[in-house]
Amino acid sequence: MKGIKRNSLILVLVSVLSVIVFSLTALAQTEININKNNIIRIGGDVTIAPKQKVENAHAIGGDVTIGEGARVTQTAIAVDGDVILEKGARVDGDVYAVGGEIIAATGATIGGASGTALDSGRWGTYGYRRRGIGNFFRYLFHTGFHILNVAVVTIIGVILLLWRPNFLLNLAANVREYPLQCGLWGLGGLFAVILLIIFLAVSLVGIPLLPLVGLAVTVAFVLGNMGIALWVGQRILTRRERTTMQEFLIGMLILGLIGLIPVLGGLMSSVVNIFGLGALITWLLSKRRTRSVV
Repeated sequence: MKGIKRNSLILVLVSVLSVIVFSLTALAQTEININKNNIIRIGGDVTIAPKQKVENAHAIGGDVTIGEGARVTQTAIAVDGDVILEKGARVDGDVYAVGGEIIAATGATIGGASGTALDSGRWGTYGYRRRGIGNFFRYLFHTGFHILNVAVVTIIGVILLLWRPNFLLNLAANVREYPLQCGLWGLGGLFAVILLIIFLAVSLVGIPLLPLVGLAVTVAFVLGNMGIALWVGQRILTRRERTTMQEFLIGMLILGLIGLIPVLGGLMSSVVNIFGLGALITWLLSKRRTRSVV
């Protein structure tokens, strides 16, 4: 009876997460304009028309494209996307791409600093765009990055299991015992990160901190995904002679195969990221409470 109730909670939570994912997709059609010269888009691309002049152009979960002859007088920032400067485009201030790259055509100029961070492809094969290649070759490109990501995370997970096995075991236990709590903490953490990125993006002082935030979020997602992989392996391997390493490897294999499925793999990876982040937050909070009691 207890198991049925827990599974029902998980099903409800997954449904809620799916609705939220589609709601975030709808946000891609909405731009935030500050003084009509500062454009921020969440979950979509920002495009500055040719010859247009704005102060700031920021995209969270999309690309920033500065058209031919267009000008950005302050900053152009893309988080989980690319910054694209077409011929004759100009940015007087800084240009940053977190989880993407800076693509500048001939004659484009950047007046301030520029840099990229975490340009290693996204988890899964969904949504990653490269210019000048067809859908089939794009999928192959996605697949190559995805396989590389899974291999790197698997190696890190094996090292972590050999070094601190209890860490991933605790994350998997949190997902197994407190699925609803992990989901809610994951959602809360995700929205907190989005709000933090928006705050830093509109603040000149906070712009240099964006790469550090991106790195911290990536590390959190990777650790959370490893915990989810171990939990999946525990659910698949029910024999008593199984080992923790076998469970983790099987879980990573399953998550990796799911990530290869177009569209559905992206949605499932988003759910995995949310649950993994929530499991990590739950573990951190429980560890803090334990220290307080001691």
